[in-house]
Amino acid sequence: MSLGTLDRSTPPLFNQGPSALSKLIFFSALALFLMVADARFNVVRPIRLAIGTVLYPVQWLALKPVQAVAEGGRYLEELQLAQRKEAEARRALALQSERAGQADVLASENARLRALLELRQTTSTPGRAAEVLYDSADPYTRKVVIDQGVAQGVVAGSPVIDPSGVVGQVTLVQPFTSEVTLVIDRDQAIPVQNMRTGARSVAFGDANAHGGGLELRFMAANSDVQEGDLLATSGVDGVYPAGLPVARIERIERRADSGFARIYCQPLGDVNAARYVLVLTPVGGQGSAAAHPAAASASAAAAASAATTPKAAATVVPGAPAPSATTAAVAPAAAASGAVAKRTPPARATRPANPVASPTPAVPAPSAPAARPRTPERRATP
Repeated sequence: MSLGTLDRSTPPLFNQGPSALSKLIFFSALALFLMVADARFNVVRPIRLAIGTVLYPVQWLALKPVQAVAEGGRYLEELQLAQRKEAEARRALALQSERAGQADVLASENARLRALLELRQTTSTPGRAAEVLYDSADPYTRKVVIDQGVAQGVVAGSPVIDPSGVVGQVTLVQPFTSEVTLVIDRDQAIPVQNMRTGARSVAFGDANAHGGGLELRFMAANSDVQEGDLLATSGVDGVYPAGLPVARIERIERRADSGFARIYCQPLGDVNAARYVLVLTPVGGQGSAAAHPAAASASAAAAASAATTPKAAATVVPGAPAPSATTAAVAPAAAASGAVAKRTPPARATRPANPVASPTPAVPAPSAPAARPRTPERRATP
């Protein structure tokens, strides 16, 4: 067969159409046009919404196995976490039960020892619950405002605590609200005691330390302090009750060029997000006469009765004439008022006359001897 008789045309089965280069140019131009049209005129948005609506059931079905696997893993993690927290809670409950039993034994032993040593019995500090309304408007201080004031019996200087520890101290009292300065304020200081060693110190507010903390200042570089030590109120200031948790030592910096250590503490109270707090009565104000008007009245009555005794009213100077009726009438009145009796004590009125005085007759005492008690002695002296 000659070569001229062969059909050189492409069979219909292998007909490729336009060339690959032509297709590339066409579809590139189309993609560029669609991108520009969609960015400028949102031409493709309806098509996209329609396609997304049609494909949503397919996507929902495709995501279900993935979500089931993720939820199964999350369920197992939460189950393990719940079991671990339950075990920790049971251990904490057992520990608290043991400590409660020890506390009862120690309380009874403390009561017996105090009765044996005749020490003053410590009284529980009363408190009042309050709600934090808002933070103070001053950006340079760390203060909050609570919904308890003078009308509810809050006084300035009252300690403020939460379930975790000391939060601050009442510094401004208004009729229905009070301002509480937090322990992390730079102007706030609180006497503390290291519960491990018993050493006393003063913790100052440090608002710049990790968003708010405390600092133990003027502590020697070789002082016995460790990270993790618990600091509680010492009670020596007469404001905070002893034993309230304040902070825990977080970091200690000892420098060779300084004789003092930099000790940073983390407050235990929720000073940044406290919602409900407890306002305590200052320790120094529990036994005052203002807090117990009945005791003050009894003390005043006892002082008045002691001032009006016949011993102080009927005192006679040896060698001098008897007091006149005017003096006898003035003495009870002066003793009842309490002012003259304090200025003229019986010791000055009962001083005996000079034994070596001349036999010159003594001048009678004036009608008001309380004003010039030594006039008869000066006239009787040679």
